[in-house]
Amino acid sequence: MIRLVRSFEVGLDRLRAWDHLARVEEWPSWARHIRAVTLNPPGDLTAETVGTIRLGGGLRSTFRMRRLDPPHGWLWVGGFLWLTVRYDHIFEELEERGTRIRFIVDVEGFGAGSLGRLFAAIYARNLDRAIPNLIREMEAVRP
Repeated sequence: MIRLVRSFEVGLDRLRAWDHLARVEEWPSWARHIRAVTLNPPGDLTAETVGTIRLGGGLRSTFRMRRLDPPHGWLWVGGFLWLTVRYDHIFEELEERGTRIRFIVDVEGFGAGSLGRLFAAIYARNLDRAIPNLIREMEAVRP
């Protein structure tokens, strides 16, 4: 298994941070590598949410909700080629400092040692570019 972890803080309480990030269909506003997100059912995340993320170059990834625990986190699982990718989103309230958000991406399956490393490297680069945009966007809506 290959694991990628990104952790960052935003100056919003956990509920506001959750509300912003859980609007998954709006992710292309801060994650430039994502062209569009479609959820079924549309709108708010549910325990039955199935979504498709359309990336540049015509690549698509479909995910299914595995754990939904508002406002603490959610886990969805999807595939990339013959790999299984688990995307965990964790929200931790920080005393008077806002919220720490962690993205944990686990890649497993046949070829995880080679293709999984490549996937993680590309995904890490995309997150490293997107997270500062997300922080700016989230903190711009502070009351």
